[in-house]
Amino acid sequence: MDLGRYMEERKALVDGALDRILSPAAAAPPRLLEAMRYSVFAGGKRLRPVLCLAAAESLGADPAPFLPAACALELVHTYSLIHDDLPAMDDDDLRRGRPTSHKVFGEALAILAGDALLTLAFGVVAGLEAAPPSVRTALCAALAEGSGGAGMVGGQALDLAAEGGGRTAAELEEIHSRKTAALICAALSFGAILAGASEAQAGSLAGYGRALGMAFQVTDDILDATGSEEKMGKRAKRDAAARKATYPARYGIDGSRRIARGYVEGALAALRAFDDRAAPLREIARSILGRER
Repeated sequence: MDLGRYMEERKALVDGALDRILSPAAAAPPRLLEAMRYSVFAGGKRLRPVLCLAAAESLGADPAPFLPAACALELVHTYSLIHDDLPAMDDDDLRRGRPTSHKVFGEALAILAGDALLTLAFGVVAGLEAAPPSVRTALCAALAEGSGGAGMVGGQALDLAAEGGGRTAAELEEIHSRKTAALICAALSFGAILAGASEAQAGSLAGYGRALGMAFQVTDDILDATGSEEKMGKRAKRDAAARKATYPARYGIDGSRRIARGYVEGALAALRAFDDRAAPLREIARSILGRER
């Protein structure tokens, strides 16, 4: 299959749905809405919503009615990036090749834009017309688990606490599994819930999501150590400067690449029982090792 074409087609669908969600009908004050849209439409890959749609497709479901739910994942992801870039966190001036939210709108409005995106995400899921109340409840629970203290936010807290290095292999894995893999797992869980997956299918998709998320974060660590600001669209080599707990810091670049390959192999193995409808998920996993941004 042509993964590039698939990703572009799904990204266009997601972008159209996000534009509708973040219209003046959202009722946010104009300047706040501008800040929300500034970060959402900064050129992201839309990996998490695409994974949600691909997971549903892998089970034979039509993903079109699920677009708003997929967009909720992107709203949460974007909120996390806005807050990550703040001076109190990673203190970054550049994101996706342009000034970060707080550099354009000021710290206070950037914080509020992130807050608004997070709460909007849950509103979108709760109001999903294509799903019965029990499914909406399950989606809200999956989103809370993947994005909250047990997941992404918890991982970010552990990541901050780990600055200075010296973390064990288990601690490093926990940071990455929460900080990045948890929300990616939520994306796969969304697809499974929406498509009415069996327990076994949902478990396989969750295993794929965790392995994919780990591979994604390990390659992100590698890119930070070896990449350029021009290709990445953000400041490179910031992890070493902050003495963050990363895979290259512990295992070196070659060792980290071997670990990333192992996670990709694990992601593919998790899909062994799936047929050709899971081809997009398989190709996404294989593409992780060739990331440049």
